[in-house]
Amino acid sequence: MFHKVEKHVRGDGSLPPLAKPSVIHMGTNGDSKTLNVYASMASEYAAMAKEYENDPSLSDFIARMKKGGHVLDLGCGPGWAAARMAAAGLLVDAVDAVPEMVEMAARFPGVRGRLGTFEDVSGCGLYEGIWANFSLLHASRPKLPHYLAKLREALKPAGLLHMGMKTGSGSKRDRLGRLYTYVAVNELNEMLMQAGFSHECTRTGSGKGLDGTTAPWVTILSRR
Repeated sequence: MFHKVEKHVRGDGSLPPLAKPSVIHMGTNGDSKTLNVYASMASEYAAMAKEYENDPSLSDFIARMKKGGHVLDLGCGPGWAAARMAAAGLLVDAVDAVPEMVEMAARFPGVRGRLGTFEDVSGCGLYEGIWANFSLLHASRPKLPHYLAKLREALKPAGLLHMGMKTGSGSKRDRLGRLYTYVAVNELNEMLMQAGFSHECTRTGSGKGLDGTTAPWVTILSRR
């Protein structure tokens, strides 16, 4: 179950400033060190994410959705993708495990902010599309098949899943302390196929992250 984050508007119509970052203890639902990095650096991450507002993968994803379609932005961060989807007329649930991120995402018109983890995804046939853009790379490798099965179940028939991951092997922490699971492109394709998805398209590239290092990545669009 996701927990709704309400927007509190002042009398002059403006939104209050973000609360002071909190320390998060997620137990088995997430790596607390990773989540605390995002909480303490939420503003820096939001500033960096502005570079990706015109992401062609997101443009393609939106173009494939029907007007008014229901979509899930899983691991929404500051909400840049959720905002674009909502502006395009989609009904957007923006979900993140970091309260500071959810609060930022919920400020955008038409975006419903929800506090939750990958484990909280539930329900059957809810969404026309799920945008999981470089969020599941913080899940442990043994858990990825489990999460993919949950996401497939949450999609409507023929629904689309966009998934972005960093490519490589193994798991390790970056310079900021965030824990990553790296995958090979063929490994991720195999996981998606085993979960019951059919391949639509693949994009690869490289980019600089919050820790200042450049790393290769892959995004795969799949259909239920």
